[in-house]
Amino acid sequence: MAGNQAVSTDMGVGLSVLFTLVAVAGAGLTFVTSGTETAAWGFAIAVIAGILAVSASHVYPN
Repeated sequence: MAGNQAVSTDMGVGLSVLFTLVAVAGAGLTFVTSGTETAAWGFAIAVIAGILAVSASHVYPN
């Protein structure tokens, strides 16, 4: 007999952690190479990864 089963996933948490680590790496790149175009790219990576980290928890709720 087939029953209803709720499937739960931790993909939102995993993606949030992944993008948070990428954001920290981008912020670190900004700090290490301050005043250059590379620092600007590091900041852009940090901001985009931060947005994706927050979005992942909303797209894949527990």
